[in-house]
Amino acid sequence: MDSILEVFTAPGTLTSVLLGVVMFGMGLATKPDDFKVVFGRPLDVAAGCIAQFTVMPALAWALARLFGLDEALTLGVVLVGCCPGGTASNVMTYLAKGDLALSVGMTGVSTLLAPFLTPALTLLLAGKTVDVDAAGMFVGILWVVILPILLGFAAKRFCPKATARAVRFMPAVSTAAIAAIVALVLAANAQRIAEGGPAVFAVVALHNILGLVLGYFIAAALRLSGPKRRALCIEVGMQNSGLAASLAAAHFAAYPMAAVPGAIFSVWHNISGAFAARFFAKRAEAALAGEQA
Repeated sequence: MDSILEVFTAPGTLTSVLLGVVMFGMGLATKPDDFKVVFGRPLDVAAGCIAQFTVMPALAWALARLFGLDEALTLGVVLVGCCPGGTASNVMTYLAKGDLALSVGMTGVSTLLAPFLTPALTLLLAGKTVDVDAAGMFVGILWVVILPILLGFAAKRFCPKATARAVRFMPAVSTAAIAAIVALVLAANAQRIAEGGPAVFAVVALHNILGLVLGYFIAAALRLSGPKRRALCIEVGMQNSGLAASLAAAHFAAYPMAAVPGAIFSVWHNISGAFAARFFAKRAEAALAGEQA
């Protein structure tokens, strides 16, 4: 009995369970209409997803090399860069008066692509210095991301009344679950973070900020509308960093610090995302006022 309890409460298992709760909430909250944008505007969604799975992994690798991070932290930063978008980006896009349908569509598509692209990109960028079990990561993402989302879909389909009530509480539950993942990772690595914290904090912040900036300029280069630019900016810059922390804890136990960048990113991108959303919202309001004058 004790051994079973130890397995369930091991950091990798516990973070996976917590992330599964978050993804189950995503499944409950997702509606069939959310995917209409995928078929109605496939080029917009494709452009966003291509940007996300190229810009963020490339930035992760480049920044880790520039700052001379060790192999564990490099792995952690790369994992963040190779993850799909998270649901927090949808909230920030809404607050920024961006194209919410595009943001939700990008999150959905990038999440479905994650079992294939996240392990492959991690192997490509970190496989030379760290043993990357791409097949194990593929299965792990199916279990902690895709399966909970499908269970959320099923619960919504077969228990509509119960899920209608549960959906109201899921944002708070998801926030608490992400906070618990962050707390677990940071508590387990407090001493290591104290010794090498400034560099990883700088890399995480730059990774996110440059992702936001490049996402916006890519959308501008494609001559997308203002709301689409805001959506692409936020969607590219904000990652499902809880997944990165969970994958690091579950599949790279030999490198405990690999989970730290994901945990820090989970906190930081909500702060920067809120500032970006406020900035964009003010600009949108000013533009609207100018048109009405």
